[in-house]
Amino acid sequence: MHIAEGYLPPLHAVAWTVVAAPFVVHGARAVVVRVREDPDAKLLLGAAGAFTFVLSALKIPSVTGSSSHPTGTGLGAVLFRPPVMALVGTVVLLFQALLLAHGGLTTLGANVFSLAVAGPWIAYGSYRAVRRLGGSLGPAVFVAAFLADLGTYTVTSAQLALAFPDPTSGFGGAFLTFASIFSITQIPLAVAEGLLTVLVVRLLVRITPDELRRLGVLRPRDTTGTEPTEAAA
Repeated sequence: MHIAEGYLPPLHAVAWTVVAAPFVVHGARAVVVRVREDPDAKLLLGAAGAFTFVLSALKIPSVTGSSSHPTGTGLGAVLFRPPVMALVGTVVLLFQALLLAHGGLTTLGANVFSLAVAGPWIAYGSYRAVRRLGGSLGPAVFVAAFLADLGTYTVTSAQLALAFPDPTSGFGGAFLTFASIFSITQIPLAVAEGLLTVLVVRLLVRITPDELRRLGVLRPRDTTGTEPTEAAA
């Protein structure tokens, strides 16, 4: 997902930075409001950021010759909503670019848009859809993390296709090529990330149910076994 330093044409790099910037500014304001309204949320917010940093820093070799990794943004999107993750994801990507040479500064805007903007919104939209259809917390979290992972790579494939269209088939052909390079590895990774995120949420339900209630994640009807404290009540 991390587009390497200098890989995008300058015009594309600038354009994605301009597109991502308003989301990051809005995210910064959302973080300030969240921390001001609920100071106790700072620890959980830091944990969500650490989760994203660790998972998105993993590099797993792909059979296609590239590398892939989970994204980790689904958890934060479910807990704190997508605007907050726009800032959290940007901080994560900036540190990875500076400390791990994972991604780059010239491609930061494009990487922010795919991982910190598109991924969290896909996660939250799918999470809300499952919940509105009567789904319990566990399945909703799994779908959110799974689709955030795949969605991030789909957006990155589109970004690369826009920058490097196929000489004969244009954007469509290039998009299919880039998407196929990532998809073989990413589907099992997305499944693994979904399961891991569910396990993390189950742990949070046990140790900090009150905070999850304040965030609106835990509801009285969540009594399917994913939320043992609620079931016992």
